[in-house]
Amino acid sequence: MGLLSIIRKIKRKEKEMRILMVYTLNIWDVGGQKTIRSYWRNYFEQTDGLVWVVDSSDLRRLDDCKMELDNLLKEERLSGSSLLILANKQDIRGALTPDEIAKVLNLEAMDKSRHWNIVGCSAYTGEGLLEGFDWLVQDIASRIYMLD
Repeated sequence: MGLLSIIRKIKRKEKEMRILMVYTLNIWDVGGQKTIRSYWRNYFEQTDGLVWVVDSSDLRRLDDCKMELDNLLKEERLSGSSLLILANKQDIRGALTPDEIAKVLNLEAMDKSRHWNIVGCSAYTGEGLLEGFDWLVQDIASRIYMLD
């Protein structure tokens, strides 16, 4: 019996079908200090998703942040990976909004084949983190399943 015929039977009986899918996530926190940036390349192979954390309250470092992100996205081994930008420290007064950070980072000019999203968050309160990672996992899954 095929999946479609099973779904049709369930619909006729007006029952709900629940499917649980479990993902295994390997997450590497490689840090952003200048002294260790040269080691980032060791983690590029078979990377499906990239999380870039921006300190929304540190306006002085945004130019450096933009330059490093631009360089990172030139890496061929990261060409297919989904990009989640977490605009952290939204709980701090005077922090730039995600839209303002997107303008500074010039995200609209990014290669159109790149899947990306920017989400405001606070590592302190946890706000926005679930939303961001939910988008990332769903985006990666949509690309992986399209290839199968």
